[in-house]
Amino acid sequence: MPRELRKSILNRYDVDTVPAVLLPFFYLFSYGCAAVCLVYAVIVHYTSKIVFEGEKHLASHPNYIFCHWHTYIILYFAVFIRHHSHAWMQHPLWFMKVSHLFLRFIGVEKIILGSTGHHGHEAAHLLVDSLKNGYSTVLLPDGPGGPAFVAKKGVLHIALQSGIPILPIRFQTARVIQLKTWDRKKWPLPFCTIRVQYLEPIRVTNDKFDEAYDELTKALG
Repeated sequence: MPRELRKSILNRYDVDTVPAVLLPFFYLFSYGCAAVCLVYAVIVHYTSKIVFEGEKHLASHPNYIFCHWHTYIILYFAVFIRHHSHAWMQHPLWFMKVSHLFLRFIGVEKIILGSTGHHGHEAAHLLVDSLKNGYSTVLLPDGPGGPAFVAKKGVLHIALQSGIPILPIRFQTARVIQLKTWDRKKWPLPFCTIRVQYLEPIRVTNDKFDEAYDELTKALG
């Protein structure tokens, strides 16, 4: 399929503008794929050895902005299959309905629709309000489209406005399939060992904004 045609199809509808005639196929596709993703995550989670390091950092604040590179998103879901008091920003395009449903399946309570170029500023303000009200979230600073391992400053602005610290996370495992995507996404295989490292929380203030950016990029590796 030509690239321009593929892009046109992917960007044609948002999750709430899919034509009624397509809704049965849309929901069948979305729920089916979300269910498959959940089964995959559960299989990897319960067949793998998961080792946590730095859990002491979780105790210093009731909620966090958890942060890791986009390459680890599948590893994240294989490790964390239960969520409580989480609010996530998500892209509103129709094909992301799979992700929205999957997040609901694992307990994410609030899905805020918005991303770069798609009402991102409004969504960020709603996320800030949710964080102030005690929710946690997960942000991928090199998303949604890269370049890989280059942090954008949106996560810092959200941390600054909300007053909630950023908690960087690293993942490591040997049994993965690495895709040839922009983020070099890693798909963990069952029966692996996954090491999860919580780094020291980063508090963002106006006078140490640039310093916080350096701390974040260093912590993420």
